[in-house]
Amino acid sequence: MITLDSLRPHPGSKRGKKRVGRGPGSGHGKTACRGQNGQKSRSGASIRPGFEGGQMPLYRKLPKRGFKNRFRKVYGVLNIGDLAKIMHEGVVDLAALKARGLVRKRYHLLKILGDGEIRQPVTVRAHAVSETARNKIETAGGRIEIITDRGQEANIA
Repeated sequence: MITLDSLRPHPGSKRGKKRVGRGPGSGHGKTACRGQNGQKSRSGASIRPGFEGGQMPLYRKLPKRGFKNRFRKVYGVLNIGDLAKIMHEGVVDLAALKARGLVRKRYHLLKILGDGEIRQPVTVRAHAVSETARNKIETAGGRIEIITDRGQEANIA
């Protein structure tokens, strides 16, 4: 039976550490396999990744592109078809959808998109609604309440 204390690596799978700088008889004496001169032969020498020997490095040759928009709004999206599947009581908003797992918790804004069909009337509180989603909800007899960025509601039937 194999126990943890009896485990050994396969024969020949492990190689001993190369002992350098231990005299001429070892074959790795004098320069200790580092060559004669140069930066890499010195003690404590380390060259940062991407260093090209003083030549203009690649990351400085390439142009800078694009930017990150700090004011970009990232919406959690929900399609009308998914909205029709859930059993809702009263108003459907971001908190209710997060609780049901339909919108991920990292999103703070909600956008309703128009893929799918809805038949029962529903009141939706969202930060943005596509035009097709608005038409489908209103033809089913529902209402849309747009939430502005400041948390105030702008009632748009």
